[in-house]
Amino acid sequence: MTQSGTAEVDEVMTGIGAAVERGRAGDRAQAREALTSLWERVGSGGDALHRCSIAHYLADLQDAVADELRWDQRALAAVVDLSDERAQRFHEDLRVRGFLPSLHLNLADAYRRVGDGDRARHHLGVAGELADGLPDDGYGSLIRGGIQQVADLLGAGSRAPLTAQ
Repeated sequence: MTQSGTAEVDEVMTGIGAAVERGRAGDRAQAREALTSLWERVGSGGDALHRCSIAHYLADLQDAVADELRWDQRALAAVVDLSDERAQRFHEDLRVRGFLPSLHLNLADAYRRVGDGDRARHHLGVAGELADGLPDDGYGSLIRGGIQQVADLLGAGSRAPLTAQ
């Protein structure tokens, strides 16, 4: 999560990036606390890029899948208000359409883990359709691999968490 050289500096996105790095370094509690603080600062009606990003990353830091699902739902709800123009003020290459496969994949996985196979299949189908538009790069491969992994686990009736790829 880095800003492009031509985009304006966005302190909230910088804070999100720092919290994400803390979480990836293993300090989930501090990362969750930082993102929760940012969520409270931005508010439920605040900037859509901020809300979508905070909710997306907070979902991954939850201990309970029901809490993760609620944050995933918030991320998808926020993206409805997000425009390409706003996303590109942060990074010139961002497009809202590029966010959607990941958001739907996360929802599919959370619904699978709470035992709601119908909703899981719905979001998995949407993620798969939208993933066709992703580039053949690391991000695209990550999302397509996640879609396959969730599909396999869903087909097996598993509620187990995803394994790192």
